[in-house]
Amino acid sequence: MVRFDNDWDELLRDEFTKDYYLGLREFLKVEYRTQQIFPDMHSIFTALKCSSRQETKVVILGQDPYHGAGQAHGLAFSVLPGVDTPPSLQNIYKELAEDLGCSIPNNGCLLPWARQGVLLLNASLTVRAGAAGSHRNRGWERFTDRVIQLVNEKEDPVVFLLWGNHAKEKASSVRDDKHLILTSVHPSPLSAHRGFFGCRHFSRANSFLKEHGLKPIDWQVPNL
Repeated sequence: MVRFDNDWDELLRDEFTKDYYLGLREFLKVEYRTQQIFPDMHSIFTALKCSSRQETKVVILGQDPYHGAGQAHGLAFSVLPGVDTPPSLQNIYKELAEDLGCSIPNNGCLLPWARQGVLLLNASLTVRAGAAGSHRNRGWERFTDRVIQLVNEKEDPVVFLLWGNHAKEKASSVRDDKHLILTSVHPSPLSAHRGFFGCRHFSRANSFLKEHGLKPIDWQVPNL
């Protein structure tokens, strides 16, 4: 049984006994045994271990983990210290600099965000090396739909940052009369210039949190 050591343990307990998840688990057993899969199996649920439901104030939804060696560690868009900052995250940092004046850090580790209640969740939580989207439609989408639904049921309002078409698909699970949903194109170099740059999602998220009596996010990622 997966353990998160926070409120997700109780909230997601039943998901792990459902047929779709048991099928996903068998698929992953074979994949991890026969292929190179990212992240490592002990890091699949890092996002949920770092951000409890109660503490979640912002959800940033990615598509699937980075599929290059040494990149994925269970937080959407994040890489571990010492790993080169990927292009999509570089663009996120550029938008932060323009939006809030944040300096661009020397690393791509977003754990400081997760510790403040930013749930950095991918729609699929695993991927085969070098093959983007290779674990889609295997069951992860149903699992992460349930996570989004549970966050949607929170009493406190939450900001959902949905970047790219796969992330936008989750919007139907969110009450826009209660929470703030901000959408744009994906921050990848292929699309960032078509609406991600200039979206000001970070300042808009903080304004919404402050309006509802919640502590804003310190989006400045510290240098290491």
